[in-house]
Amino acid sequence: MIEGLVGVIIWTEDLDRLLAFYRDTLGLQPHSVRPGFVSFRWGGMRLGIGKHSEVTGRNKEPYRVMVNLGVDDIHRVYRELVGKGVQFVRPPEMEHWGGWVSTLLDPDGNTIQLME
Repeated sequence: MIEGLVGVIIWTEDLDRLLAFYRDTLGLQPHSVRPGFVSFRWGGMRLGIGKHSEVTGRNKEPYRVMVNLGVDDIHRVYRELVGKGVQFVRPPEMEHWGGWVSTLLDPDGNTIQLME
């Protein structure tokens, strides 16, 4: 049966724009780069971004799927990203379950949450 989640892929029509955001703005380090696809990896977990012929424009339903990225200091990361011009839709807030969450949208309108 299913043993766990091993990866998420975000498809786009503009890979260069998304790569610049995830690599240069968020500071993620690519694990592999191929024409049309870039993969980031942490242990056994992968986040991929890739060019897809069936994807155009911004995400019309950005809250359908949320990618959660773990951070060690959400307030510091929030300040750094705001300083880089990232638009947040939710500043860091404490959740009822005891963790901190902050929400932003990538250049295609996909929802990304930072979690501490």
